[in-house]
Amino acid sequence: MLELPDSWTWDFWIADTGTEYHLFFLFASKALHEESRRHRRASIGHAVSTDLVDWTRLPDALVRSDSPAFDDVATWTGSCVHGDDGLWYLFYTGLSDDPAIGVQRISVATSADLMTWTKAGRPLVVADPGHYATAAGGTDEPWRDPWVFRHSDGLWHMLITARSAHDRDDLTNGVLGHATSPDLLDWTVRDPLTDPGHGFGQLEVPQAIEVDGSHLLMFSCLDTELGEARRSPGGGGVWVAPGDSATGPFDLSRAVLITDATRYAGRAVLDRAGVWQFLAFHSVEGGQFVGKLANPTPLLPLIQ
Repeated sequence: MLELPDSWTWDFWIADTGTEYHLFFLFASKALHEESRRHRRASIGHAVSTDLVDWTRLPDALVRSDSPAFDDVATWTGSCVHGDDGLWYLFYTGLSDDPAIGVQRISVATSADLMTWTKAGRPLVVADPGHYATAAGGTDEPWRDPWVFRHSDGLWHMLITARSAHDRDDLTNGVLGHATSPDLLDWTVRDPLTDPGHGFGQLEVPQAIEVDGSHLLMFSCLDTELGEARRSPGGGGVWVAPGDSATGPFDLSRAVLITDATRYAGRAVLDRAGVWQFLAFHSVEGGQFVGKLANPTPLLPLIQ
């Protein structure tokens, strides 16, 4: 478990070196007093573990840039991969209030050692208004939580939390955004990998995994972003939906809830024994936000 006495922690992702798990996580100071303010104060912290249970905090990875910049309000959720050039690529979401409040764009920072990071200094992946809702259209603009992986086609693929440009209902228009790249730097935004209309306003922190030969999309959504038919006494949480491959198509009509709202932003991680473990942050308890990383639990019992 990772719990910071002076900060809330929430969304996270892991880089696995083969000997260590490097955890990158969002955090914000509890000196804000109101946890609802944490999103606009988020930075990216760093910790390391050999067993996914005991974590040692390391120097922070990223903070917001000086204004004006696409990430001058906060740095949000991402993922980390090892490139062919030997560098680590930490993709993240940059938050800015220019040209509209809460605009989200995706960029990257690179590192040779997972410790010292250099930002690209510019957004690499921006929402295409032909497919995805944008602030320019007068609506909320989710374009965040990039999950990057290499597919069997040889390209790098990015899964993105997004909304459809063709559905105005914020409780049904959540879609899985998609982009591809040959080299981790030059990206092409593609059509979404899911259709709107399945009762999800957002598919947060998406991850594509293959478990025992079955392809699954893991994502998170709370009741405040769910259509009425999807709401549950547990308040939403982490979901999984079946797919035909790592890039879909994914069938959101068959999505099932695997946690309640006490666990959120779930990730599947292979342990050293080759067993899939489920990690999530401890979100709420007794109606209060907790903000700490929970210990891993086996994934299979949750999805079977």
